[in-house]
Amino acid sequence: MSFTLALVGRPNVGKSTLFNRLVGKRLALVDDQPGVTRDLREGEARLGNIRFTVIDTAGLENVTDDSLQGRMRRLTERAVETVDVCLFMVDARAGITPADEIFADILRRKARTVILAANKAEGGAGEGGFLEAYSLGLGEPIRLSAEHGEGLDELYHVLRPLAAAFEERELETAPETDVAIAEDSEDDNTGEGADDTPPDWAPTVKRPLQVAVIGRPNAGKSTLINAIIGEDRLLTGPEAGITRDSISLPFTWNGTPMRLFDTAGMRRKSRVTDKLEKLSVADGLRAVKFAEVVVVLLDAAIPFETQDLRIADLAEREGRAVVIAVNKWDLEDEKQDKLKELLQAFERTLPQLKGAPLITVSAKTGRGLDRLHGAILKAHAIWNRRVATSRLNQWLMAMIEAHPPPAPGGRRIKLRYMTQAKTRPPGFVVKCSNPEDLPKSYERYLINGLRESFDMPGTPIRLYLRGQGDQNPYKNRKKPQRSKLKKHLNPGH
Repeated sequence: MSFTLALVGRPNVGKSTLFNRLVGKRLALVDDQPGVTRDLREGEARLGNIRFTVIDTAGLENVTDDSLQGRMRRLTERAVETVDVCLFMVDARAGITPADEIFADILRRKARTVILAANKAEGGAGEGGFLEAYSLGLGEPIRLSAEHGEGLDELYHVLRPLAAAFEERELETAPETDVAIAEDSEDDNTGEGADDTPPDWAPTVKRPLQVAVIGRPNAGKSTLINAIIGEDRLLTGPEAGITRDSISLPFTWNGTPMRLFDTAGMRRKSRVTDKLEKLSVADGLRAVKFAEVVVVLLDAAIPFETQDLRIADLAEREGRAVVIAVNKWDLEDEKQDKLKELLQAFERTLPQLKGAPLITVSAKTGRGLDRLHGAILKAHAIWNRRVATSRLNQWLMAMIEAHPPPAPGGRRIKLRYMTQAKTRPPGFVVKCSNPEDLPKSYERYLINGLRESFDMPGTPIRLYLRGQGDQNPYKNRKKPQRSKLKKHLNPGH
């Protein structure tokens, strides 16, 4: 990406709509209600042959206190100071407001490059507001309609010279990599006996590990991710339900490339009546489906409530590797007694995740984050584990001898063969007679045995029962006629 572009402006001027159009996906939540976006959302945008990083920001409010709107404004102002280009969007239908004039002055002082765009300018309704935009003193405005895709060609022509300048800047500052080395150079270690091990600084290309943090509102999900990345990247505060979009953040955590997903707090379905909250929860559920490891964050003061159990069960049903993290551990006085209670409650209420790691953390102080990192890597490794077929069948015979399957109707079910069909999560196929008659209790017996025998604690395990079918290879073969059979056996007659 050659440069970064931030979309800024008052609430409900169409920033998220334009963001979705530039990235080509419906990543940001869009609603007629103002103030939907609260965090900074990044995306890879493409406009013609220009590629850049676009950032959707919260609507600028004329507030400077420590309220939620004030914190949103400070977060947006920090983004304005760090990006290369700001696209200042105004509502052409509403015209230029006093708030627009205040923010135009802020951008003149803090932004490096400002482009003015009058959005919602399609038709005659936006003509007056488009002409008023000249009064802001930010140059000639671009006439846009983010909803209908109008004016993007004009935006392209404005961005093209800027993109060329930023590409030249990258070439000038890029390190030199193509260096010729003389044959007699002392630094040439390519001869016999040279060490082929890459140096410690050599970059290793890895696909980022997808990690989603989910939980009830006000459990501390955004605070935890801010503590992991070491900066106030996500909006936090005492109010419940601050996060609305599922924000993804690329980050290298202790040498591990990751993409962290912050999700909206999930309340009970009966309590979710607002349309926007329904969209936020649906966005969080999509993040769980795309994740590889799901961190279920609990509040140490009220852990393992009914909604916590539903959220953890959701992650298990989706087949994700699960890590249970108990936040706000710094507020607990009797830590050992509390930890014992947590482990007992975990084993009692979530038997389907038996053996999953339970980590105590404090997002406020940063304690326990190293253990959380290790638990995520271990859960991911188990989620990808594969067992050899020979070991599985030896294990299956031992399990059958220790506890034979039932015999409904006097005919015992025979388990003949087992193999691993998939990973992520581990899935196993068992060939057996009458699979529909094998009780669920025996399936749980096999799954628990797999966990213990092959060191797969906590990860979801899928067991697929398949019928053997008819094993007679001559069943459908036609019998030869008697006369031909005699001739074949007595060729001399």
